Amino acid sequence: MKSRRLGCLTATGLLAVALTLLLVLGVFVLRGGRMWSPGPLHAQASGVELGGVLSHAETGGDCAACHTAPWNVTTMAERCLDCHIAVADDLADPATLHGALQSEGADMDCRQCHSEHRGAAANLTSADMDSFPHDRVGYSLAGHSLRADGSPFTCSDCHTESLARFAVVTCEDCHRTLDAAYMQAHVADFGTACLDCHDGIDSYSQANFDHSQVFPLTGRHLETTCAGCHANARTSADLQATPTNCVACHVEDDAHDGQFGQDCAACHNTDDWQDATFDHSQTAFPLTGRHEGVDCVKCHVDRVFQGTPTDCVACHVEDDAHDGQFGQDCAACHNTDDWQDATFDHSQTAFPLTGRHEGVDCVECHVDRVFQGTPTDCVACHVEPAFHLAAFGATACSDCHTTSAWQPARFDWPHTFPLDHGESGVVTCQICHPTQVQDYTCYGCHEHQPNEIAEKHLDEGISDFQDCVSCHPTGLEDEAEGRGGNDE
Repeated sequence: MKSRRLGCLTATGLLAVALTLLLVLGVFVLRGGRMWSPGPLHAQASGVELGGVLSHAETGGDCAACHTAPWNVTTMAERCLDCHIAVADDLADPATLHGALQSEGADMDCRQCHSEHRGAAANLTSADMDSFPHDRVGYSLAGHSLRADGSPFTCSDCHTESLARFAVVTCEDCHRTLDAAYMQAHVADFGTACLDCHDGIDSYSQANFDHSQVFPLTGRHLETTCAGCHANARTSADLQATPTNCVACHVEDDAHDGQFGQDCAACHNTDDWQDATFDHSQTAFPLTGRHEGVDCVKCHVDRVFQGTPTDCVACHVEDDAHDGQFGQDCAACHNTDDWQDATFDHSQTAFPLTGRHEGVDCVECHVDRVFQGTPTDCVACHVEPAFHLAAFGATACSDCHTTSAWQPARFDWPHTFPLDHGESGVVTCQICHPTQVQDYTCYGCHEHQPNEIAEKHLDEGISDFQDCVSCHPTGLEDEAEGRGGNDE
């Protein structure tokens, strides 16, 4: 039976593999690892000895001087720092280039920027603008990728002396060539420390910065220069800290001396500072009627606003025809539409007007326009008639009379003689009292005549027949029977 072959795993195959490995190992030992090198090491002497050599080429091809074995815990970057001690110090300082480039919590990888084995005269540092993390050093290249002519920037355009160093005057020099007038004004307003505000992203450029997100610019504000509001600003923090309240810029324009507070926009607008509108209805004294057309200074003398009195007499004391008799509440009668169109609610006084009194002109009672102290008793206007002079009291007119009509009068007093004793019903007072209430006569009605009364009573022996009611208390003739008699 023939034995099965296992591919190359034959005695001859295994021997060939062993010889090849021995050959490679021998060459590696004899050549010092140069057989694996992708190219010559940098050979330019720096003039400073680091790790016992002046250049990488002086290591003599000793790969282990920089490269570590896969099983070794030491990294290649750490081997670099063993020689480049100054770089190790930089990494501990975020203010340095190497310190800024190192990501927080990440291991340093020197090979990102420094490449070897590219030839004896090749540059050890190769950082192109596309891959270099320039924003880690505090300045992004997003806004500086192309020159004004459209060609790409190179590192040396800005880093004229060394990649690790930058002179801020480079910004000013370059931009003056683009717009000298603008740069002159810009430097005068904000100084020469460009990097204190500019981050390379052009955050404050017209294309990227929307002022409406922080303080909308309208009206005359659109014509104001940046320094007009951001005076003496030297950093982005200064720009952001600029106050947005009106009085911060317009305190000198405030003719009110702070009396209305700091909310200037409540009255003023950005189109014209003088074109102010004030909503007086939001105050304790809304303007109505004729007040709406009055110029402000008529009430606010010398432009004093707070503390202006709101009582009517403060402005209308000269118009007060009542000389203060009604106090200072002019609005109780007058309105702002027409000073003369006054209404007075007499019912709120001690003498309400009713009946015919409602149509009487004020001056009929208030002579010479004197109001306070005007008497309220009837006889002050209605002199007691001689007909009942002192019969009912000088001020008791309302016991019989009403304001609806002076006549007829109501008589509710006890009357010893019936008022409806005759055929004519209730008679008027003057029928029996033709001259005055205290005197009466019965000759005013029926067939009574003085000569007839005298003759009849004398025939019956009655000599005292003038006091009729003494014998005829109810007005009936038969009442006198048995009372009469002659004087004998």
